[in-house]
Amino acid sequence: MNFQQLRILREAARQNFNLTEVANALFTSQSGVSKHIKDLEDELGVELFERKGKRLLGFTGPGREILDVVERILLDTANIKRVAQQYTEEDEGHLSLATTHTQARYVLPAIITEFKKTFPRVHLELHQCGPEEIVSLLKAGKVDIGIATEALHDEPSLVCFPFHSWQHAVVVPKHHPLLEEKNLTLEAVAQYSIITYHQGYTGRRSIDLAFEQAGLKPDIVMSALDADVIKTYVELGLGIGIIASVAWQPQRDSELVLLDSTDLFPVKTTQLALRRGHYLRSFALHLVQLCCQNLSAEQIQQQVQ
Repeated sequence: MNFQQLRILREAARQNFNLTEVANALFTSQSGVSKHIKDLEDELGVELFERKGKRLLGFTGPGREILDVVERILLDTANIKRVAQQYTEEDEGHLSLATTHTQARYVLPAIITEFKKTFPRVHLELHQCGPEEIVSLLKAGKVDIGIATEALHDEPSLVCFPFHSWQHAVVVPKHHPLLEEKNLTLEAVAQYSIITYHQGYTGRRSIDLAFEQAGLKPDIVMSALDADVIKTYVELGLGIGIIASVAWQPQRDSELVLLDSTDLFPVKTTQLALRRGHYLRSFALHLVQLCCQNLSAEQIQQQVQ
């Protein structure tokens, strides 16, 4: 048994059992991948994969159980390197973070600025993507930290910490009729064309649910991935916007007005997620603490480990 065989098992799961893709990911040949699999099955005395001819269809029962062990072994192998780096390169290294556009654009800049003051030699890699992709990147060990409002809390292999709470809010151009409403209602909002987030992004489901529960069918004429695009088209007069309230900046959005929408939409909580068992270097812990200031380093490490 060797590490390459273990990596092949893990990569087979990640690449949907496509041996060509497994070989490409590990920079080897397909024939080499097949031989490693056969050698490992011969050594263990069990078949690890369901097959149809030469094609792999999935893991057998033993294969699934062994994959769980393989994931832990490879994670701890990577942790050994991180522990060594913690003592040889204490204040430098690489930290990768995956988050949504809203968090990267509106919430994290101040935190990252503070982080870089303390760890200027740490290279920070920021991935902007959707919640499901953030989960995939965390599970694959391709990022250290994930931040999003959706999807993270449903994944058992991740540990989640509350980051911050926020609500959706309505934005309109200056002089819009809704500015005359003393107590804004969903009924009043539903009278106008609406521009908001794509399905699966930035709490869109809770927006839809709020209208459904009120017995309303809003006219959503346009959807976008991020608030900047939504605000651009609201400024052009194509509709009113529903965005995360944190995405409204008075100085930059001087042509728009943020309406008091406190009673219209539920409070949402953005989560910071870490992979269970992932060793966190001191600078990674520092960034997590900047995001979750009520947690000590010991509390974070205890839950992750």
